[in-house]
Amino acid sequence: MRILLTADPELPVPPQLYGGIERIVDLLVTGLQSRGNIVGLVAHPESTSNASKFFPWWGRQSQNKFDALKNTIRLRSVVQQFQPDIIHSFSRILYLFGVLQSPLPKVMSYQRDPSSRTTNWGSKLAKNSLTFTGCSDYICRVGRNGGGVWHPIHNCVELDKYTFQPTVGSNAPLVFLSRVEQIKGAHTAIAAARKTGRRLIIAGNHSNNSESEKYWLEEIVPHLGRNGIEYIGTVNDAQKNELLGQAAAMIVPIEWEEPFGIVFAEALACGTPVISCPRGALPEIVRHGVDGYLVQNQEEAVSAIEQLANINRHVCRQRAEQCFSASVIVEQYEKLYQRLLFK
Repeated sequence: MRILLTADPELPVPPQLYGGIERIVDLLVTGLQSRGNIVGLVAHPESTSNASKFFPWWGRQSQNKFDALKNTIRLRSVVQQFQPDIIHSFSRILYLFGVLQSPLPKVMSYQRDPSSRTTNWGSKLAKNSLTFTGCSDYICRVGRNGGGVWHPIHNCVELDKYTFQPTVGSNAPLVFLSRVEQIKGAHTAIAAARKTGRRLIIAGNHSNNSESEKYWLEEIVPHLGRNGIEYIGTVNDAQKNELLGQAAAMIVPIEWEEPFGIVFAEALACGTPVISCPRGALPEIVRHGVDGYLVQNQEEAVSAIEQLANINRHVCRQRAEQCFSASVIVEQYEKLYQRLLFK
């Protein structure tokens, strides 16, 4: 198959630091080509992904109307040049406007809550040529409110980058790895760690906007350097692997509907149990009492920490291998392409 993939124009594929969608696209490029497909990529000009054919976007900002128009024109010209059998967009649905009414099969993937208005008009213009995927059942349930055909295909991790650690010491720390903001629950992680007397390492960036800065200064900073609570800032892939591998658990007690959260699958790949909340896609990632615990409040988080010895780290790794490995997810996308091409 000749497959044309698109990513948002802001970050290169793969990303230099953070960029979950861009990592997924890069894994798809590599995995699909290893299975004998020819893959074209439309992405940020500095992308280094080893696609068969690369096409840089003309516009660099998704929210800029002029750039959106340029990228819509750009994608139509790329389709004429590359002649794909199928288009798979991880970028804006608006960029597909120039080819929506073509019978060419198209897949639009969402990593966040989709807009019912845009998915509705996309479905109507494309008729039967446009199919949607969501990174979780949760995203697909939201998306179906706008109509269209939806398939859940989870995000994936490159297992080779995550070292399975079958055991950790009795003094192993808890790890919070995410953006340090209220919806990610860093304050709850701190409170639970303090109540159980466990060390907590906090890693991730924090925003400087007024609301986030207030949260950081009032809810996080007063605890740093005390009672085993430590902040280490942002981490790269190698540091993330080491940090998660040494952890007794990753604790990110979210307060929002998480679309997926690749870091949860990354923790499982290291054999590290996850403590979070049953919101958004988390019940699809973590089986309560098997791969970690899904808790409703601080008291339940404390109880989960005290029961970590009941979680088998080998089972956590198996969960990542069977459900969230790159090979599994690439195969699911390839089968979807084949169904769309030969239906």
